[in-house]
Amino acid sequence: MTAGPALVAHCRAGFEAEAAADLAEIAQAAATTLAVDSPRGRGFVVARPAHFDSARLRRALDRASPIFVRSLFVGSGPHALFDPAGVKGRPDRVAPLRSLVAALGADVPPRSPTRLLPFADLWLETPDTNEGKELSGVCRALAVPLGDALRASGALAERDAAAESGARARLHVLFADGAHVYVGTSEPPWGSRWPMGIPRLRMPRGAPSRSALKLAEAFVTFLGDAEPELLRPGMRAVDLGAAPGGWTWQLAHRGLRVTAVDNGPLKGEVRDDPLVTHLRADGLSWVPKRPVDWLVCDIVWQPATIASLVARWIGEGRARHAVFNLKLPMRKRYDEVRRCEAIVRDALAKARVKHTLVLRQLYHDREEVTGYVARSTG
Repeated sequence: MTAGPALVAHCRAGFEAEAAADLAEIAQAAATTLAVDSPRGRGFVVARPAHFDSARLRRALDRASPIFVRSLFVGSGPHALFDPAGVKGRPDRVAPLRSLVAALGADVPPRSPTRLLPFADLWLETPDTNEGKELSGVCRALAVPLGDALRASGALAERDAAAESGARARLHVLFADGAHVYVGTSEPPWGSRWPMGIPRLRMPRGAPSRSALKLAEAFVTFLGDAEPELLRPGMRAVDLGAAPGGWTWQLAHRGLRVTAVDNGPLKGEVRDDPLVTHLRADGLSWVPKRPVDWLVCDIVWQPATIASLVARWIGEGRARHAVFNLKLPMRKRYDEVRRCEAIVRDALAKARVKHTLVLRQLYHDREEVTGYVARSTG
């Protein structure tokens, strides 16, 4: 066992260095330093602050919102549940996990079990790797017996009573492998709304490409409960680099009127959708004759060029909201994202446009980051 507390962060495998850079910025904002464990390809990062102040951490997360971290919890570990060499048959994981949860209030700030218990949810998690997927069966097998044991001990709220009890904290159990776990807790608003930070989305029938899932995830991530209000039927949208039409399909499916700009063809049902107008033009230079509600852009081009393009559309009032993808270079990916962020912020500051800007590497992203920017109404 390694002493806590620690920040345990899920990320895309191969982006551990970028997730560690996220945590370093948070630590700097919280006036502390980190000891980081981030082997490449593991799918999560463990960072131990030199000084831990939970209130300061919350404020730091508000100021330094992570980009590559999908989900973050405060916990401890790795804890050995059993000795793999000495176990015959199926090992008992429930009893040691119940003991670890009972000790969690003493191990992890705010160091008061009464302030943590009962937990609202139990999230059994694995790294988002091929090795992690092999552990999903362990999580499924443990969900019911461990949940029942924790409810019986008062550590986990009843399924229908979490809101009434005021329980807010989620309990995380991350299996590093079959025998070792990290345990911890997260609370809104900085904890992810989904286990491992991955929303469960199904590939919609009729969408011409899997890129449709990227925009669906962007909407649920950036807009949350405001999605129905911000994406209303009858609104007008532009999709730059639309072909084959996955993002256009998502917009038209919600009832928006879409101008799909691309020299390439649209495919499938979106090609004949009455809400869609396909213009064969260069998305980097085309501009609308009048402002629209939404701009979406998934053009494969230099990220700084896309950042400048989106900044112009928002700064000049061509669109009120935008979702865009930044295709990352092979090296210095974190620096490039921050450079693009500065391009957008500086351009909108120069235009005196109050705005919201958020960047995230989403689950359905690969070598890219998705951004959301909106003109503020206030």
